[in-house]
Amino acid sequence: MRIVFFTGAGISAESGLRTFRDSGGLWEEYRIADVATPEAWARDPALVLAFYDKRREQVLQAEPNAAHQAIAALEDRFDVQVVTQNIDDLHERAGSTRVLHLHGEIRKARSTADPLSIMPINGPYLRLGDRCPLGSQLRPHIVWFGEEVPLLPEAAALVARADVLVVVGSSLQVYPAAGLVHYTPAQAAVHVVDPDHVELRSSRVTVWKEKASSGVPKLASLLREGAA
Repeated sequence: MRIVFFTGAGISAESGLRTFRDSGGLWEEYRIADVATPEAWARDPALVLAFYDKRREQVLQAEPNAAHQAIAALEDRFDVQVVTQNIDDLHERAGSTRVLHLHGEIRKARSTADPLSIMPINGPYLRLGDRCPLGSQLRPHIVWFGEEVPLLPEAAALVARADVLVVVGSSLQVYPAAGLVHYTPAQAAVHVVDPDHVELRSSRVTVWKEKASSGVPKLASLLREGAA
């Protein structure tokens, strides 16, 4: 059975990572236009780097929670793929081996001369003057507002082959990523795990109105029982 987990900020929030859109979220301290657009990078790269340095520090201090661990553990029984809107590496640290990051990865840097030249960041900081092998400044490996989401077609193909789609911690309000749910096959089961209201209405959708750390382990047990 192929299971695709589509995860958003809610799953990482339980590990202590602040979300963008909730009260007290990161965007209350920063304007999107100042830190998360190509224009911001061109105008003030030092500010952009400092913003992502703070986020990287938080990620390095965070630990995977029960939801991350339950998703990873399902790999021993099922064909599991994670498609995430999150830029942290908590899925990987929990043990998931197939994770597609739609919006990039905070612990990686990308060449400004060659978008395909991607490398790990050792430690929390990426500085002005840190250069790729071609000699150009490195930027965060993040998809900024106004940029294309290059892995979207690959993610859509994964969802289109799913027997089960599980949406965890995503409001399904961030497009184009939220549109991935529309690629789910007609015969596939769909589960939504989120304590808040998620706009996804269908007779085949099962809603788990719980936090990810409690709802995902329960759903994982149900999936195991169904396959037994």
